[in-house]
Amino acid sequence: MERIFLDFLNRSIVAGWMILAVMALRLLLKRAPKWISCLLWGMAAVRLACPFTMESIFSLIPSKETVRHVTDTSAGTLIDSGIRFVDNAVNPVIRESAAPTPAASADPLQIWLFIGSAVWIAGACILLLYALVSYIRLRLRLRTAVRLEGRIMVSEFVDTPFILGLFCPRVYLPFGMAEELKTSVVAHELAHLKRLDHLWKADGYVLLALYWFHPLVWTAYILFCRDVELACDESVIKDFDMRQKKVYSEALLACSQGRRFAPVCPLAFGEVGVRERIRSVLNYRKPAFWVMAAAVIACGAAAACFMTDPVKETEGFGEAASAGAGKEGGGRETLL
Repeated sequence: MERIFLDFLNRSIVAGWMILAVMALRLLLKRAPKWISCLLWGMAAVRLACPFTMESIFSLIPSKETVRHVTDTSAGTLIDSGIRFVDNAVNPVIRESAAPTPAASADPLQIWLFIGSAVWIAGACILLLYALVSYIRLRLRLRTAVRLEGRIMVSEFVDTPFILGLFCPRVYLPFGMAEELKTSVVAHELAHLKRLDHLWKADGYVLLALYWFHPLVWTAYILFCRDVELACDESVIKDFDMRQKKVYSEALLACSQGRRFAPVCPLAFGEVGVRERIRSVLNYRKPAFWVMAAAVIACGAAAACFMTDPVKETEGFGEAASAGAGKEGGGRETLL
């Protein structure tokens, strides 16, 4: 179990560099379509989820395995961050504080790893259990929902539109919603279903539960939820005129007033960043070609630099070369 915990810990550190890169690119690519940001967050999610990665000379990741578990207890668990002054400062402290003593019945490092892995599993189970309980409670609350048409349901116990369900998702609307607002809301929620956003958000929450100890993962999940809503808004209003944009913005404002959502909530129309979304809707312009080209190049650069690991240095290469040179020299002397 300690080995699995260390694998997740190292993967979270490596993915943290990718998350920082995505956060920087979001600021540089403000004029690019919002689905570009969603694509970048997808790359970060792959970095968190996939245990296997390729090596590349373009990689900017300092170290693939920052925390190393050494079987030799005298050496202990060493830090290899790829940043020399950090390693030189941290490793001596670890060796001194975690050095095993003859009177000790167990290695302190093994105890720390066991406690850390137990806390990690407990935190992940709490978040996943919270999601399950919230889902069941919401399902029970919607037992009396009435089908309006297709996947669209209405309920008197719903105060804001949202999508619920993974394999058979449905759109739930408040009972008595104004027809003009309903048109905008339904268009938005159906766009979510078409884009499979309900599945992407569920996957994001699972990753959040597994990496709950990493603050950058929480930041990435919050920003991802914002970008998903912004991208969905753009897909709906890309051909709207100004009057339709204003109606859509009014629907956003009406469905967001007094709402507070938990991170595990389903996709809701007025979920997050309403002020930013209204500004984005009203000021939306189709991106220019050079903006799209720059966004594509940025995605490719991010993939090359942060989706790959640094090339490993061949251990013993120098010694082998020296030995080979020595043998060659010895042979020449013999011949002479």
